[in-house]
Amino acid sequence: MAQLSLGSTVSISRSRHIRPPVTARHVNISTTTTKLTMPNHHPSLEVIGGGRDRFLQALHTTLRQPYNPFPLITWNRHVETIFASFFRSVPQVRLRRECLQVKDGGYVALDWVSGDDRRLPSDSPILILLPGLTGGSQDSYVRHMLTKAKCKGWRVVVFNSRGCGGSPVTTPQFYSASFLGDTREVVKHVGARYPEANLYAVGWSLGANILVRYLGQESHTCPLSGAVSLCNPFNLVIADEDFHKGFNNVYDKALARALCKIFQKHALLFEDMEGEFNIRLAANAKSVRDFDEGLTRVSFGFKSADEYYFNSSSSDSIKHVQRPLLCIQAANDPIAPSRAIPREDIKENPNCMLIVTPKGGHLGWVAGAEAPLGASWTDPVVMDFLEHLERNASKTARFSCDSEAVQHSSEGLHHVEA
Repeated sequence: MAQLSLGSTVSISRSRHIRPPVTARHVNISTTTTKLTMPNHHPSLEVIGGGRDRFLQALHTTLRQPYNPFPLITWNRHVETIFASFFRSVPQVRLRRECLQVKDGGYVALDWVSGDDRRLPSDSPILILLPGLTGGSQDSYVRHMLTKAKCKGWRVVVFNSRGCGGSPVTTPQFYSASFLGDTREVVKHVGARYPEANLYAVGWSLGANILVRYLGQESHTCPLSGAVSLCNPFNLVIADEDFHKGFNNVYDKALARALCKIFQKHALLFEDMEGEFNIRLAANAKSVRDFDEGLTRVSFGFKSADEYYFNSSSSDSIKHVQRPLLCIQAANDPIAPSRAIPREDIKENPNCMLIVTPKGGHLGWVAGAEAPLGASWTDPVVMDFLEHLERNASKTARFSCDSEAVQHSSEGLHHVEA
């Protein structure tokens, strides 16, 4: 049950690189597009957003069709969520791992598709994948998205956060919904390595929350050319409230076990921690909130878990997003409640579009041509959106990185074959 993802688990392996400076470019989509005068999407879908007319035409082939959930499996949101987590196929892909050392001495693991450096031109678009809580490159939803993008000629890298997907933990700090430092360093490093390519990102669940917060904080200076958010809880206070209701307790306990498993592998790093840390509570957490109260909120300077959730929510970031952003949610998601979606801010932001499906559970979406065991309904929609952005991307120079940042990025790099 620990593979129920806000995330889930892999292993892999390490060498050194020095790469050239970074630059950034962004999507320049004409704003003279004729306004659509008809819905242009099936009524089974909710499609809104200030960028709706700007992006809808690129997705009309899929969105004009009714959302048809697979029979039997999707009658209940929990059945669909659990089915997708345990029974969806996991495409086999050979990966090459790089361990990137970040500023505080910790590491994150970047998993690239092996052979892409020989197979793809240097300006191929790059897709950075951010899995959910405890998730990594081993998870089925990540592998299917990776495979879809790879088949379209994209260079793909999975960003495994500290302790996730076999990523090493070398300092007494895990990642959190509030901390964007690792995300900034990963995007900067990837851009430095491929200065001719446009960068895009897709995030799921907690990874989506982190991605949207990053987009909002970077705003006009964001080096990404576009992004997609899937199953984003948006408001962590509301999500936490719902997490303790009914069957949701099963997910809560499963994720708490996954967090404790990661923690126990690195417990010696947290010996004799001073201050407000409650290591015993974190090590024996029965809920995600226990873990956050004992460890996460203290590590990142919050007075309580509630303060941590309030300040780490991405719902307030939407209004500041200045890059094309597609958000896809399921109306019956048990972990990312529909009532937490910042619909008004999405409607008012000309860079954002929201699609809400009537069913889907959490990271389920067992519908579409590949249901029930193949890729989720969202994968082709995501790729249609990203390819639309890439076709319209301006091939101008990207943002410049100072030499010190580039040197830091290259010196902290190790990689290994899976």
